Amino acid sequence: MDFLIVLAALAFLMFVAYRGYSVILFAPVAALGAVLLIDPAMVAPMFTGLFMDKMVGFVKNFFPVFLLGAIFGKVIELSGFSKSIVAAVIKLIGRERAMLAIVLVCGLLTYGGVSLFVVVFAVYPFAAEMFRQGGIPKRLIPGTIALGAFTFTMDSLPGTPQIQNIIPTTFFKTDIYAAPWLGIIGGLFILVCGLIYLEWCRRRAAAAGEGYGEGHSNEPEPMSDEKLAHPLIALLPLLMVGIMNKVFTLLIPSIYGDSVSFVPAVIGNAAPVVQQTKAVMAIWAVEGALLVGIATVMVFAGRVVIQKFAEGSRTAVAGALLATMNTASEYGFGAVIAALPGFLVVANALSSIPNPLVNEAITVTALAGITGSASGGMGIALAAMAETFIANAQAAGIPLEVFHRVASMASGGMDTLPHNGAVITLLAVTGLSHRQSYKDIFAITLIKTLAVFVVIGLFYAFGIV
Repeated sequence: MDFLIVLAALAFLMFVAYRGYSVILFAPVAALGAVLLIDPAMVAPMFTGLFMDKMVGFVKNFFPVFLLGAIFGKVIELSGFSKSIVAAVIKLIGRERAMLAIVLVCGLLTYGGVSLFVVVFAVYPFAAEMFRQGGIPKRLIPGTIALGAFTFTMDSLPGTPQIQNIIPTTFFKTDIYAAPWLGIIGGLFILVCGLIYLEWCRRRAAAAGEGYGEGHSNEPEPMSDEKLAHPLIALLPLLMVGIMNKVFTLLIPSIYGDSVSFVPAVIGNAAPVVQQTKAVMAIWAVEGALLVGIATVMVFAGRVVIQKFAEGSRTAVAGALLATMNTASEYGFGAVIAALPGFLVVANALSSIPNPLVNEAITVTALAGITGSASGGMGIALAAMAETFIANAQAAGIPLEVFHRVASMASGGMDTLPHNGAVITLLAVTGLSHRQSYKDIFAITLIKTLAVFVVIGLFYAFGIV
């Protein structure tokens, strides 16, 4: 019964998300409804002590990233830089290859260390312009951005600095370049299959006479005949974000060490505030990089941006608040579900799968799907079963680097179910609904999940690491 309650809560939240209802409202309803059926007395403690604690913790850590990402995307749009880049790309590779261009831009930013949430905000203005110019349906934008930002550069390619590739290092004592050939092959599989699928969708839409569409919400201003900035200048803010993210990642530990503390200047004997640098280093680096990116836009196009900044910034702030709260509610839901007895039933059942790599892949991707979080599901799975995975690896003679790559790739598989925070953010930013665009995101999810088992098969067949 505990197991069925967990599944019912998950199914309910996916259903309401797909139907277009607010996850901010229904994530706590789904989570606390499950608690009510198991132990009514724990509803209030679970809500305040776990759901709200995790939700507020997420807002505290990530709202500045969402806000700066939204402002960065907006000033890129207001400056006309997005139009300049779009015009240059269309001239270089043609209107019909807009999807390839967006996938590559997303991949470059994600592999450069930019948060996938920031990539959504930054790339959407480019995608909207290119799809409008190319006559490609807007409903295909979320699937295209998902392929570029949520897949091969998030956790497949060796060396990616995304958190999904970093978490396994703490459990398996590996590095972010673990199993490089498996990662490269898996990443190429996802990229090629994903592009084939998106191109098939584009051709079907073109054959049916479907264009970009009209009456969409959250639309960037259409391109006009105005004089555009040079494409290299327009690209500079994006390059600065990627470069400075790496620079700040290296500088912050040398400046602050392992921790930094200060005593607040208040009346009375206030306790020192201590901040562990490692816990927020990546967040600080992204925030600093985005500030540099925004400043770069203002240096080259400040006069144009300032004229429209008041109205544009209100739109960006509203979008950042909605995206943050949607994702934070999902984070709280996952924490509550993971604390229920039924979740242990799922975890224990998954541990009985005999093949060690298949066991790890299914366990990680299933828990990521249930919690709606790639990092959350993988963290739970590895915290509970890492010692078992290591013992299985030693018994079967499998390098731990392979376990690292399989866990990382599996975390980004079924995590993108309808209730996933990144999916909801992506749809909110693009002004589309689950009904319009989720099927394409789910297709990319299936390709991503299949890639994990392709990698496992290649290891067993040829010993590739």
